[in-house]
Amino acid sequence: MMTPAAGTGLSKPTVAILGASEDRRKFGNKSVRAHLKQGYDVYPINPRAAEIEGLPAYARLADVPVALDRISVYLPPAVGLGVLDEIAAKGCRELWLNPGSDAPEVVDKARALGLDPIVACSIVDLGVSPGQFGA
Repeated sequence: MMTPAAGTGLSKPTVAILGASEDRRKFGNKSVRAHLKQGYDVYPINPRAAEIEGLPAYARLADVPVALDRISVYLPPAVGLGVLDEIAAKGCRELWLNPGSDAPEVVDKARALGLDPIVACSIVDLGVSPGQFGA
């Protein structure tokens, strides 16, 4: 469900994909492509990539130069726990903890930081199937 960016009129919604991947078989890549297809301005976060799907990749969430409507997490729980403080500092309207990143300790810490995580697949929320974004 695509909505305009908060307070920006007709601007495209923004999303950061934590765990974005250059590997087109991984969900962190499928999410980049799905959000692009649905009209989002996408900011891939991956400290080891310079570019993902033709977009500049950012090493850290804090490096993203815009306010974010959505942050979608595709990180293992141990890594996700380590970036929750950065997510809280950056802020967003929606925090999505996708399957595999949604361990109870991650959800609990997110809530303790005042975030209201959505524990579900952000690709499915867009009205598309992850399967249509095969490698």
